[in-house]
Amino acid sequence: MSWLKSLHIRPRGSPPTPSNQQPSPPIPPRPSANPLPSTVDNSDTYPDNTTLLQTFEWHTPSQPPPTGSTHSPTSHYALLTRLLPSLPSLGISTIWLPPGCKSNTVGSNGYDCYDLWDLGEFDQKYSRATKWGSWKELADLIRLAGKVGVEVMWDAVLNHKTAGDRVEECWAVEVEGHDRRLEKGEPRKMECWVKYDFPGRQGKYSQKSWGSEDFSGTDWDQRTSTNGIFKIVDDPATYPKPPTRQSSGGISRFARGKPPPPPVRPGRNWAQDVDDLHGNYDFLMFSNVAYTSPSVRDDTFAWGEWMLRSTGVQGFRLDAVQHISYAFIRDWVAHVQGCSRALRGREALIVGEIWTNEVYRITKWLDTVGQGVKCFDSPLLYNFSRISQDVTSGSKNADLRTIKRDSLLAIRPEAALTVVGNHDTQAGQASYTPMATELKMLWYAFTLLRAESSPCVFWGDLYGTHGPLAEGPACLNMKGRTLLPSLMLARRLYAYGPQTEYFEDAAVIGWTRAGGKGREGCAVVLSIGKNEVEHCVGMQIGMKGETWIDLLGVDRKVIIDEKGCGEFGVVGRGAAVYVREQAEDAEASTTTTWRGLLIKKHDGRGRDGWSEPSQRPTDARPETRQSRRRADPGLWCGPARRDNGLDKSRDHGSIWADTKPCMPKAPSCRKGVDDTSNAFGTRAFRLPEQQMSSPSARGIAARDDQCRTASQGSTLEGHLTSAHAVVV
Repeated sequence: MSWLKSLHIRPRGSPPTPSNQQPSPPIPPRPSANPLPSTVDNSDTYPDNTTLLQTFEWHTPSQPPPTGSTHSPTSHYALLTRLLPSLPSLGISTIWLPPGCKSNTVGSNGYDCYDLWDLGEFDQKYSRATKWGSWKELADLIRLAGKVGVEVMWDAVLNHKTAGDRVEECWAVEVEGHDRRLEKGEPRKMECWVKYDFPGRQGKYSQKSWGSEDFSGTDWDQRTSTNGIFKIVDDPATYPKPPTRQSSGGISRFARGKPPPPPVRPGRNWAQDVDDLHGNYDFLMFSNVAYTSPSVRDDTFAWGEWMLRSTGVQGFRLDAVQHISYAFIRDWVAHVQGCSRALRGREALIVGEIWTNEVYRITKWLDTVGQGVKCFDSPLLYNFSRISQDVTSGSKNADLRTIKRDSLLAIRPEAALTVVGNHDTQAGQASYTPMATELKMLWYAFTLLRAESSPCVFWGDLYGTHGPLAEGPACLNMKGRTLLPSLMLARRLYAYGPQTEYFEDAAVIGWTRAGGKGREGCAVVLSIGKNEVEHCVGMQIGMKGETWIDLLGVDRKVIIDEKGCGEFGVVGRGAAVYVREQAEDAEASTTTTWRGLLIKKHDGRGRDGWSEPSQRPTDARPETRQSRRRADPGLWCGPARRDNGLDKSRDHGSIWADTKPCMPKAPSCRKGVDDTSNAFGTRAFRLPEQQMSSPSARGIAARDDQCRTASQGSTLEGHLTSAHAVVV
């Protein structure tokens, strides 16, 4: 074993607050919804770690039921319903559903919202169901989530509407794209698609119809067939004219200092309590909702309460909150939290999306809204991308010690929801964030195993993505097996207790979780050093003489010395997670799942693995004695993609079931194991009674019982049948 020899440099301090940070506007005092935890924890044990799963990516396929039907086995809601029973075994506590309100087109992902009150129930916009499924399928999904103990977070798109039912003549003025406070020319009458009657719903749930008085801007003038950013204003004849010249005159602000803000037009305008990017960032797209309208406020308040009471969702992800009046969001959150306390006795999880690399923009929103809301930590994701690009380019600036620099996790961890990727940052999207595939395992180890982190796992990283720039699952090892489920399971089992950091080298960092209170701890090492070179960090954990083993597939063992320290190794550009060899589940983990990652109980009918669901024919491969025998070890690496009716392996070194297995035979395939089929069409393995004496054998059998999924033989089960067989 070779050892890392480098200078030990103390971690640099946190950088100063940006000089352009502006103080948050004063807000009325309100009691803290989530008070800071006491420094003394007198509880008997640490609570279970929570993990959020985003259940979609931008190109997720879904075939919802036709208008005359309520259910389809190929809809995404149906797929999630089959997958749901297996998620708690991975440590998933909450699922983030896509925006399931009726949108502009049948195949839309839902971010072009048309009617908040239509969840796939009414025949509107050319279909009854949404892309993701029908409202009855949604009800089935949420009902099952409650039974298995998984909470549901709804993606709420409150900033805008699209695809109005009729045009309405109104006054509007075009504004500059780079500064929405600057008007281009004079106001004129336009024809805008801002009349919403919702004829298919016919007033059910809400009687409100929408018009130009409920919007502050739009992006299309039907009269002139012109696209732009148009601010809806009052009739200029009813107000005095503002100064005729609002532009900066083409003079650089760097030559004369920052210019004063332009005068504000009297009457209707953009919301003033929004992010100040582009001067005023109220407008984003489509028809921009004006929350100065009392009827709009009342309708949106009622919708939030209706979602909690009628659908059973327990939280909201608020899309594009930097474009919505902060005061309105604060009031809406207060209303929703009051309803949640009345219904469930506790508050809802509410997460805001502010996509920026400037953390002060996020903290400004958090300070204004308050009440325990969280935000996605986009600055941390940008740090992952920065370090990743430095490593791949060979830059000397690559430094793991800067991983939390200027992030929300560094300055306000209780409000941070950590992410490595999502539907906006995946390849091909406008907010695409480049990130070396080989380093994603480091970033997921960081988000999943840190004490201060509340992680969100991206569907595309767990199952792969579709689309023109499709990618396979993240965190692949040298054999093409994904390590992400293993990291998720490590969080569920071993990431507990006080945390000690060892951030002393730019190329390799580590930390320990001490465990305690009946929970196990772990030691984690990350490296961006040279490939195939062993790097080590000396860390203190455990007791003298204990053996600690790496869970991520390498036969590494560390013996704790008389000082309670050990040298924990990791291969360059990799991650290692160590636990006590005597820890509960550790032996079974390293000999089965942690070495083989996923143990797939095939039914012998296809080349299914831990991959994105694909539309495979049910007769993809007939069962033979050989296929049935070889299906037992189970994980066949490489997600499959359905292109023009053909299943194709991805071009990143995938391995198919009909070539060779990715791992040796699992313990459940040993001689004497009873191989039976369960009620769901998947195979259950039980050890004979005489083999149940060892702790690892008892653990394997118990976890087989725990992790079986309710798959029903659908052609979409390419990944579902693997999820139930994850053995911790």
